[in-house]
Amino acid sequence: MRIPNRFAIWTLGLCALVLAPQSPIESAIRNSQSAKSSSPWRVLFDGKSLDAWRGYKTDKIPDGWKIVDGTLAKNTRVADIVSKDEFGDFELEIDWKIGEAGNSGIFYRGTEEYDHIYWSAPEYQLLDDLKGADNKTRLTCAGAAYALYPSPAGHLKAVGNWNATRIVARGPHVEHWLNGVKLVEYELGSADWEAKVKASKFKDWPHYGRAKRGHIALQGDHEGSLAFRNIRIRELR
Repeated sequence: MRIPNRFAIWTLGLCALVLAPQSPIESAIRNSQSAKSSSPWRVLFDGKSLDAWRGYKTDKIPDGWKIVDGTLAKNTRVADIVSKDEFGDFELEIDWKIGEAGNSGIFYRGTEEYDHIYWSAPEYQLLDDLKGADNKTRLTCAGAAYALYPSPAGHLKAVGNWNATRIVARGPHVEHWLNGVKLVEYELGSADWEAKVKASKFKDWPHYGRAKRGHIALQGDHEGSLAFRNIRIRELR
């Protein structure tokens, strides 16, 4: 049967689009190892309650964290908060907005064996990349696996705007996403990771990054304003 010319052209164009090579960013967006999970999303912050959170090594929420207009916010240096529950393999989504020169972080699989959670937990860095003091290297800019794996520039929204973070952890595999783009992926315990840890300040804490399950934590011990919203997590199976 003869195919009308217009249909043939449309079909060929569609095939070319599907088969066209992907740019690195397109590939990163489409090819996450975040596995599809039958586990439902669980809200960790709904804009009204901090029932899913507590302070590090305490049952109380530290002074300085407040619910403001549906966001979890702080305006000065405060103690860190952690999720009451622990998570192993998970997908975490969280929106954040940081003030000028601001610095913070999201920790995962953290334990409470040390004086500070960053001695045990890997960190997704939050930063004002333009004016934050940690902006001297991409190893400590927004989206980086703090001090170990750098994030590429160009995907952070300006101060005053909301950024969308996604963290995927499945076994040793970890992904850091920002505003729909995968910035970083690495393997905990790999030879490359071990070498980077050995060359960093984390070498002083032998259990850094070793926990298979742990708390999600939000860093507060830097000056400046910071707000979070839409925090949710689901366990991967």
